[in-house]
Amino acid sequence: MKRTHSCGALRLEDVGKTVSLAGWVDRRRDLGGVIFVDLRDKYGKTQVVFNPDRNPEVHKIADQLRNEFVIYITGEVQARPEGMGNDKLATGTIDVKVDKLEILNASDTPPLAINDPKEESKENDDLRLRYRYLDLRRPWIQKNLILKSQFLKAVNDFFYANGFENIETPVLCKSTPEGARDYLVPSRVNAGKFYALPQSPQQYKQLLMIAGMDRYFQIAKCFRDEDLRADRQPEFTQIDVEMSFVDQDDVMDLFDRFVTDVMGKVWAFTPPSKIRRMKYAEAMLKYGSDKPDLRFDLEIHDVSDIAAESNFGVFKNVVAASGKIRGLAAKGCVDFTRKQIDDLTTHVGRYGAKGLVWMRVKANDEVETQVGKFFTTEQLNALRDAVGAKEGDMMFFIAGPEKTAATAMGQLRLEIARLKGLMNPKVREFVWITEFPMFEYSETEGRYMSMHHPFTSPMPEHLEMMLSGNLKDCNAQAYDMVLNGVEIGGGSIRIHNPKVQEKVFGLLGLTEAQ
Repeated sequence: MKRTHSCGALRLEDVGKTVSLAGWVDRRRDLGGVIFVDLRDKYGKTQVVFNPDRNPEVHKIADQLRNEFVIYITGEVQARPEGMGNDKLATGTIDVKVDKLEILNASDTPPLAINDPKEESKENDDLRLRYRYLDLRRPWIQKNLILKSQFLKAVNDFFYANGFENIETPVLCKSTPEGARDYLVPSRVNAGKFYALPQSPQQYKQLLMIAGMDRYFQIAKCFRDEDLRADRQPEFTQIDVEMSFVDQDDVMDLFDRFVTDVMGKVWAFTPPSKIRRMKYAEAMLKYGSDKPDLRFDLEIHDVSDIAAESNFGVFKNVVAASGKIRGLAAKGCVDFTRKQIDDLTTHVGRYGAKGLVWMRVKANDEVETQVGKFFTTEQLNALRDAVGAKEGDMMFFIAGPEKTAATAMGQLRLEIARLKGLMNPKVREFVWITEFPMFEYSETEGRYMSMHHPFTSPMPEHLEMMLSGNLKDCNAQAYDMVLNGVEIGGGSIRIHNPKVQEKVFGLLGLTEAQ
């Protein structure tokens, strides 16, 4: 048996050819005794026709066909009659009149809808995993696998073209401190000893840089024993990269090109030639997140100075305690119901907010609020102007410690965007977040901790500040790439000076032995 073509290959220029196809019966229709079958393989679909006038024996066999039968056919390519084409199929201008048919395998009625016209997987995960071999046969699932394959090829091509070496690192290794628990593998030849599966190839790639390999990349499998989340799973694949003798601009410039040359081409969109860069402090102030979704506005504003002048005790007390008041204008949300507001209050409460103050902007830009007696008209108007609210908008305010106010307001921003349908899935907004704090104070530990890890280098202009012991204002050479509110990559410039590294360890309270 030999296929001459795939089920997605035939076109009008093939009319008159004798061809052989193999695949799965996607759909079967019997119209006045003539049987039409959409034959499917990985490459597409072709309509094949069994006409009793052409070959009654083959037609009789075809009468047995049902969805997911595996068949092999030989026949003649013919143009479809005028007006009978199918624009939704690449092969929709032709069909194949069948002369030979072989049923390679019959099929029971599948427990999964393999040819769902809406390309939806409606079954629960347990059923899908039980019949994974059928789930993977679905065209839309296959498209995802093919897309990943094309993406990984483009990744390899890009890094080879930019002077990188693809080097595999060990999978069975020694356990080292990382951000999660290790998966352990017992050693047969060393009783009581265990290997760890790598959480990342971090130490191996640093060894490669010390060895002078200069530019390394790897499509690396990583393993982390941690609870499942939407963006976390025990086993995942990452594009792992390391470079020598570069600064952070070199790294970000390289990945600007990566987005254009790899992601843009594989997903067929036009990204910016240079991705926007935003400092961590700006991201937290304006968007309440270090991975902001920039597909919509809803910018957050600090109104602490205005709020502190009011007689509203909640605001005054928070500002007096060095806290912050953050606010935003929810465009066109003046008609939010009390239930919607209560739901939003509950939502921000999950992120530490003690409450949610709301104000409506009515006709003639007049501000209406239940706490209006604590504000002068001038103060209400100043709040309205500070957050950019207009007639028809709703204003929201959160008071608390700076990090709590920022994070809770950021989550409110996302929830309002979800309610108003502002997260357009067809829009792609990239941004680099830079200059993360090098240290953050831990209330539970009672000391400063590394925000990322203790090997991140400070900004050159902040080195002396750090060496003098000012940790609060010291920023790091760390950077994350964010797409539509999701961190898709990141890294940092490592400390290469042993004395600076020793100083960082000391500032973090580590002893020489540690």
